[in-house]
Amino acid sequence: MRLGAGRAMVAAPFLFVLLWSSSFITAKIGLRHLSPLLFVAIRLVACAVVLTALMVLLKQSWRPVADWKWLHCGIAGALMNGIGLMAPHVGLLTAPAAQIALVQSLTPLLTAIFGMMLLRERLRMGQWLGLVLGVAGVALVVGEAALESAARFQGLVLAFVGVLGLVAGTLYFGRFCRGVPLLPGATAQFVSAATVASLGTWLLEIPHADWTESALAAIAWNTIMVSLGGMGLYFAMLVRGTVARASANFYLVPGTAALLGWLFLGERLSFFAVIGLVTASIGCWLVNVKSGKPLRKTL
Repeated sequence: MRLGAGRAMVAAPFLFVLLWSSSFITAKIGLRHLSPLLFVAIRLVACAVVLTALMVLLKQSWRPVADWKWLHCGIAGALMNGIGLMAPHVGLLTAPAAQIALVQSLTPLLTAIFGMMLLRERLRMGQWLGLVLGVAGVALVVGEAALESAARFQGLVLAFVGVLGLVAGTLYFGRFCRGVPLLPGATAQFVSAATVASLGTWLLEIPHADWTESALAAIAWNTIMVSLGGMGLYFAMLVRGTVARASANFYLVPGTAALLGWLFLGERLSFFAVIGLVTASIGCWLVNVKSGKPLRKTL
């Protein structure tokens, strides 16, 4: 059993990257038919309903989120899945999916810096090199594109707001929620995120929806495969490792999203996109590779 679990955790980062990258493609399709905050709210409400139903059907105890643990999980969920999704989905209306993904790949650098400051996580020199290479890979791809059109600036700023939400939620989770079992913790997180997204939809936009097969498929994929599957993998990686190591996988998302865009949407990869993908991939490997000594974490 331990061997199987170990193999599953080895595969988890790669599966997470594939699922998270696919969300940019499917979201872009879904936003042709639904307003962005409504899209996010439906997705998160569906996740909250599914997880609550699982808690009841599996007769899981709510004790792990007692003593205000539910509030900590709720705050982490509101930041990661609420703010972290709402802002970039609005940004997708004015900026290409690949550029939104590239901005979001700044998550590892900010997480590593703040994780070192707030959680006292120590990174090896090779991991710092990996983080620098990851940023360089992102810069190769996004630099020229970001300077081409000032009209995309608002969308990229909103993408960065999503990054701040994801980083803050990741750090909060690492500080207060690591000891909470996955199912009750995730349920509290998604209930909170669904509440925030629903309030945002009500207060900040005039929702509209065209219930086509594409819209339903996009919601179903992003709900089941990305929010439930992908975030479940992310939480599992957070529990087993440092926040910097878990979030470093976001460096692989832009290149993977670009490849998926080429395969499914006919978007072509530029030379700089290929170079950036390779550079970011090397950086991600350096952050995740194990040394002979375990990572130290001061008390």
